[in-house]
Amino acid sequence: MAKDDWFRNEKWNREIEQHFFEKLRRARDKSQYLRIQAGYLAERFPKVTLELLEKYFALGEHLDWAQAYVDAARAHMSLGETDKAISSLRKALKREQAFPNVKTDAWSEFALLVAGRGMQAHFDEVLDVLRENTRFIFPVDVFKWNAAFAMISASVGDRQAAREHALKALDATRMNHSGFRYHPKAGLVDQRYASIKERLTEIANYSIYP
Repeated sequence: MAKDDWFRNEKWNREIEQHFFEKLRRARDKSQYLRIQAGYLAERFPKVTLELLEKYFALGEHLDWAQAYVDAARAHMSLGETDKAISSLRKALKREQAFPNVKTDAWSEFALLVAGRGMQAHFDEVLDVLRENTRFIFPVDVFKWNAAFAMISASVGDRQAAREHALKALDATRMNHSGFRYHPKAGLVDQRYASIKERLTEIANYSIYP
């Protein structure tokens, strides 16, 4: 790790923690370093992430609050705290409504969480979120939007809509160029979504007739 990457640790132990807080003590903008470091640890060290974010939020309001809430949601999911994850994602989405120029993946995290787990009590809310987020930059955005819509449609028995959106999502997995000249591989659908892709393949093979 480069010397200037002291706030991008992917591992955490007492030595790393001590070094991080020594550097943080001398840093001018402590909030961004806390938030960035928290994001790197959300899956493997979720409790540390939540502790760092607690310190981050205590420093007052910042533009990247929405991303901090998304990172908190990821940590809660790693801990199996689904309700807390949903609450954090709602806070992220609310923050984006107040500051629409600062966007995150909150919409897709929320949509895939609810759709993937078949949480029908939240379906209408997710559909509203999807309708509010229809501007896509990367193929993975197209994939996630249509994947969530397909899984919700399948859960409520709308086979035609489920199959239609599953096919669109699967089409996005075949794209091998982002559309950006200098970042051709950015935003492509990777192995993180393998299980969702399998589920979409099953949906896509549905007959639309009972």
